[in-house]
Amino acid sequence: MSLRHALLGLLADSPQTGYDLTKRFDQTLSGYAWSAGHSQIYPELKRMMGDGLVGVVDEGARGSKTYGITDEGRAELRRWMFSPVGDTPPRNEFVLRLFMLSSLDLADTRVLTENMAAASEQEVAELRQAISDIEKHTPADAGPGYARFAAEFGLRYFQLQADWARWVLSELEKHRDQPDS
Repeated sequence: MSLRHALLGLLADSPQTGYDLTKRFDQTLSGYAWSAGHSQIYPELKRMMGDGLVGVVDEGARGSKTYGITDEGRAELRRWMFSPVGDTPPRNEFVLRLFMLSSLDLADTRVLTENMAAASEQEVAELRQAISDIEKHTPADAGPGYARFAAEFGLRYFQLQADWARWVLSELEKHRDQPDS
């Protein structure tokens, strides 16, 4: 995935300023899929303009520009959406820590796993609230709830992490009397 494709996806919803795009990253993508700040977004928008993927559709006060996706941009977004998943190496800090659990003694493993469970359960609670908000503010005739689809994926993903961590804690409980390494 690239910043370019994330921006194209956001602009496919509606034209937005660089500031709006940064805000949407912060509110929707940065905690779950992709993070980017002003210093990355604005230069990428400029490159995308040069490549004909976006254009300026409006200019506001103090030189602010509202960007919109072009037909070429929509074609590139569609091409990327249908390209094979997994072309880039995965990076998942949670899973990396799983591989490193053996570096800790049992007491530390219990503490870390409890922290992982609690953090995942907090994400589950926040996503349940987000789903409730989405359902409350989405008109019945609005069509498919794409934001709801993404939030539901996040909910299930973090529920899986919490369930896994609670399972590990139960497995560690079987070794309660074993001395720490």
